[in-house]
Amino acid sequence: MIRTLSRRLLPAASLASLFLLTASAASAQQFSLDLGPGGSGSTTSTIIQLIVLMTVLTLAPSFILMVTSFTRLLIVFSVLRNALGTGTTPPNQVVVSLALFMTIFIMQPTMEASWKQGVEPLINEQIGEMEAFERAMMPFRMFMLEHTRPKDLQLFMDMAKLPAVDAPEETPLRALIPAFMISELLRAFEIGFLIYLPFIIIDMTIASVLMSMGMMMLPPMMLALPFKLIFFVLVDGWHLLVGSLVQSYGIIQ
Repeated sequence: MIRTLSRRLLPAASLASLFLLTASAASAQQFSLDLGPGGSGSTTSTIIQLIVLMTVLTLAPSFILMVTSFTRLLIVFSVLRNALGTGTTPPNQVVVSLALFMTIFIMQPTMEASWKQGVEPLINEQIGEMEAFERAMMPFRMFMLEHTRPKDLQLFMDMAKLPAVDAPEETPLRALIPAFMISELLRAFEIGFLIYLPFIIIDMTIASVLMSMGMMMLPPMMLALPFKLIFFVLVDGWHLLVGSLVQSYGIIQ
């Protein structure tokens, strides 16, 4: 029976292989890749351009996250997890996903403005690539300027020895992006400090009760964890925290 089945499947497999080879040959005849200017680029220039393209595609997600609210959100959620003392709960995938979707929610007006001002005219072939980049970055530039401390921005302007700009829109990205990031880090640590306070009070209370009862061998963290969890649930902690983070960017008036 196996031999009979093999004899029946062999012609079908051969036909499928022939079809795939024919389709591959046809696709190879129609597909061409030439990144050189006017089709006359050398092999070295093509390889360099491919490397640059792959590098840009690799760093693009990180670059996009650097100019959004993702940094502040992720740090605050990580601090909250440490303050609760739950270890890896919620797991990293949940924390990063929540921060990512909240970033999309907060940055939606900025991303829509960037699309309309830069990407859409480029698709319609109304402007060039460099002008499209400048227009697309303008909403992100204004967002970063709104949430960057002047002190941090002046720090990088001085270190890079950049001249003073006539208008905020002309602020160079090489100084604006790192200034925005350290401003976001500062605000994230400020929020984290406020988050830690009530949980530290719970830890100190549990530790004092255990010491007064002479239970020195019982870890206070083991008893404090359920109290911190129920406290966070009773005050509707996720609702308060997420709402406060969104309001800190002026999304809800």
